[in-house]
Amino acid sequence: MAGKYTIILAAGKGTRMKSKLYKVLHPVCGKPMVDHVLTAIEKTQPDKVVTIVGHGAEAVEETLGDRSEYVVQESQLGTGHAVLQAEPLLGDKEGMTLIASGDTPLLTATTFEKLFAYHKDKGAKATILTATAPDPTGYGRIVRNDLGIVEKIVEQKDASLEEARITEINTGVYCFDNQALFEALHKVTNHNAQGEYYLTDVIEILKKEGAIVAAYKMANFEESMGVNDRIALAAATKVMQQRINTRHMQDGVTLIDPATTYIDTDVQIGSDTVIEPSVSLKGHTVIGEDCVIGTHSELIDATLEDNVHVVSSTIEHAVMHSGSDIGPNSHLRPKAEIGENAHLGNFVEIKNATIGARTKVGHLTYVGDATLGTDINVGCGVVFVNYDGVQKFHTTIGDKSFIGSNSNIIAPVNMADHSFIAAGSTITDDIPKHAMAIARARQTNKPDFWQRLPLANSKDWD
Repeated sequence: MAGKYTIILAAGKGTRMKSKLYKVLHPVCGKPMVDHVLTAIEKTQPDKVVTIVGHGAEAVEETLGDRSEYVVQESQLGTGHAVLQAEPLLGDKEGMTLIASGDTPLLTATTFEKLFAYHKDKGAKATILTATAPDPTGYGRIVRNDLGIVEKIVEQKDASLEEARITEINTGVYCFDNQALFEALHKVTNHNAQGEYYLTDVIEILKKEGAIVAAYKMANFEESMGVNDRIALAAATKVMQQRINTRHMQDGVTLIDPATTYIDTDVQIGSDTVIEPSVSLKGHTVIGEDCVIGTHSELIDATLEDNVHVVSSTIEHAVMHSGSDIGPNSHLRPKAEIGENAHLGNFVEIKNATIGARTKVGHLTYVGDATLGTDINVGCGVVFVNYDGVQKFHTTIGDKSFIGSNSNIIAPVNMADHSFIAAGSTITDDIPKHAMAIARARQTNKPDFWQRLPLANSKDWD
């Protein structure tokens, strides 16, 4: 039975990126480029995916995991040589094989599916995915005859002046009859300016053998954008960002200023949520319905239930339950969990702590390694002192407790329900139910203190 296969080319060095990070692993909207390509391919339900890796092979395999099989191209001898490395896995298969590059993150599953369908409909041995480029410089040109039939692909460096004027370009994506592909690859030579084995030469070989070679021209050139340097990476990111923002707005999310709203590809947002300008939503953040994410907020792998309000704050690897609010200028660090209708005001930092329902932490407070119950009031300037320089300790605060302003709680401490801390206290011991702890020096007034100062009579002290 004829199958459907895919080869992803991901073995190039990417020297123009000038980076220690392997090229296809550079992220576009929170996901490595090669992951974008594989994700789109997976939606076409291929029977097998083979990724050709070279430099940074281990990192690519770690990123994609068992979603693909892998073959290493030990020497970088061109795209034709790279595809040939997949022969042990695909050479005896019957069916269609899609070939795509790992540095083309904007290609969609819809385009791949249309290419497969066009290839099958034309009964072709090879089908080239093409596009019309406003500036074709650097791309291989599609050379057609007077009838519009594809004759060959000419690389930029090998093109004549007339061929260089052609604006229909090769996107680097192909669909082949699988067995015809590998038979032709063995006939490819490296007699060209670069001394490489070009995959594009397979087209000319098949043409000479009388095979049908088709070309499917995609409507959107931007989708075919390959990334070879940081400039192209920024351009691809901008296109992807516009695509993501448009999808969310179509799904009922309000973006006040889409141009300054940055949303990673895997972020989920419920309807009637409002995103104000200059907001970044990253990773696997999930936001419920009817939320408001205020200007200059950043959410990283955060989970927000419905009706949550965030004002100019940072939330990372944390959870906010329904009706809670935070900010401005507050920070939820990893493993923070905020209960329903809880309130966190300005300049509050929560780390590895649970804040119970309806508890209020108004301002200028640090809560680390703690469990706070429901209906607690935490005054201004409270510090949960959780670290002694060697170990971190936990504090538990019971329901309906009150913590006065400017208190320090030296963990480990347990406060029972309905307990109290007087303002300005430093607490080191547990507090029983209904008790109030006062841990501060008794005030003493010195009525003659001023007269004893050496400069008491100086005009500078008046």
